[in-house]
Amino acid sequence: MTPHEARRRFVAARVARLATADAAGRPHIVPITFAVDGDIVYSAVDAKPKRDTALKRLANVAVNPAVALLVDHYADDWNDLWWVRADGTGRVVDPEDPEGVRALALLADRYPSFAARGAVLAVDVRSWSGWAASAATDES
Repeated sequence: MTPHEARRRFVAARVARLATADAAGRPHIVPITFAVDGDIVYSAVDAKPKRDTALKRLANVAVNPAVALLVDHYADDWNDLWWVRADGTGRVVDPEDPEGVRALALLADRYPSFAARGAVLAVDVRSWSGWAASAATDES
């Protein structure tokens, strides 16, 4: 799968899994809603019930900014299977900064029920990769 096709499939997905690791390298993975602007993927602390807005994913990015995002498609017909990974560098953006305001607008446009409650996570994607069952020469 080409990086262009991987990015196209990623953008069309509704949910991604965000993988971060803490300073000791312990992994943490959570599902996220997201919006893509060029090669930046945005997510944000939203208003769904949480104990607080100081999420582990944000703390992890502060000490270890290497992150990965994964979207996938499962079907009982295994010829339709595919996945896409975006590897990059995460950073926390203030929701009141111009970039944060833009990210929140993109998220609200994509998800009508979205309501922000905290920081924005930006992932500067350095590589888009993926695999599809329909193309035997794709990456794995």
